[in-house]
Parts: sequence; C-alpha cells; structure tokens
Amino acid sequence: MKLYKAGQVPPQPHMYFVYGDGGTGKTTLFKQFKGHKILFSFDLSTNVLRNDKDTDVMLLERKDAPNIQNIVMSQVSGALNTGSYKAIALDNMSALQNLVLENIDNAAKDNRQNYQKLQLWFRQLGTMLRESNVDVYATAHQVDNGTSGLTSKGRYAADMNEKTFNAFTSMFDFVGRIYKQDGQRWINCDPEAGNHGKNRINDRTQFKADELLTPKQEKENE
Repeated sequence: MKLYKAGQVPPQPHMYFVYGDGGTGKTTLFKQFKGHKILFSFDLSTNVLRNDKDTDVMLLERKDAPNIQNIVMSQVSGALNTGSYKAIALDNMSALQNLVLENIDNAAKDNRQNYQKLQLWFRQLGTMLRESNVDVYATAHQVDNGTSGLTSKGRYAADMNEKTFNAFTSMFDFVGRIYKQDGQRWINCDPEAGNHGKNRINDRTQFKADELLTPKQEKENE
C-alpha cells in the first residue's frame, strides 16, 4: 500500500461503465475520448470504429476462448505498459463474462466457489484498470426485468452476474444505462430510478449520450 499525506492525493482518470440494448451506440461512445486509445472487442462489433484514426482495436479470436483470462490480463496489461494510450475500452463485458464462466464452470464441485472465482477475476481486472492512470470505458448488454422489477431491484440491469458486476464496477466512477427515446440517445445514471447507476464525477443523473464527457454548460442567470 502507498501512503498519500492529507491534501496530496493525486487526481485519477475516470472510469465509465455503460450498459444498454444492442444498437444504442455503446461502442460509438468511445469516440468521445481524446488522444490515442485502444479498444478490446469481445463481440467483434467494431464497424463504427473502422475509420477512427486514433483507435487501435484488439479483436477476440475463437482460439482465445479456452485461455481468455490469461490472454485478457496479458494483453490489457501490455497495452497499458506501453504508455502510449490515453484511454482504454473493454467492449461487451457480458460476452467476456460468459467466456470466463465457461472456463471456470465446474472447476469446483460447489458451484458457489465457481462464481467466487469469477467475481475475484473480474475484481482483479477492475483493480488493474483503476491503477492504469488512463481513462477507462467498459460496456455491457442490458437485461429487462419487466415492469414487476420497478418495485424491487429496478427494471434494467447490466447483463452480468450481479455479484460479478459489483466486483468489477466497484472502482468505477460512473455507471449508466444508455437508451433511445424519440430518436435521441440518453444516459441515465440515477440510482433512485432503481436501475444500476452512479455518478461520482458530477451531479448529473440523466443527459444526452453525446455529452458523456462534455457536459453542456448552463447559460448564466438561467
């Protein structure tokens, strides 16, 4: 552990986690991040970045699946250690979780131990990202619990095992749901809505998706 004396804690880059239905523009949001960046794609949905001159893309291959944990840790660590990237994205944590779970499943007779290993691995990945000193962006698909969920755990959630999601996003500054309404894309991060959401960066709870990194300035005296 490293001690920082009072008033000397250094600022940290932000970590964003956005979940939503397919086609809502989760991958596209990474274009808002400035500078040289890299995206790790776990679902091969990279067409929106084909002409982006600032973004390197690492694509999952079929042969990677049986050893996905070691490959992801090694490749992400290697990319961060180059010091050449200002931001890193992990696109579709739902797909990554399923690949990791497939490798862990049945490793122990008690299925609870399998999920504990899953949660531990994602917490280790999240910790590495937190210590990277670059902006981090991660995405996931959503699940819709239906209107009955409005009175319990919320209607919408990231399509991940809940404890695994909590282990991974515990160090994130922002968690929000992206959705389309009346032809516009919005992000909601209000935990009072009952869905997964938090915002440690500013006090916004809902805003247009293209303002994720650049909040619209309010006019004076309004």
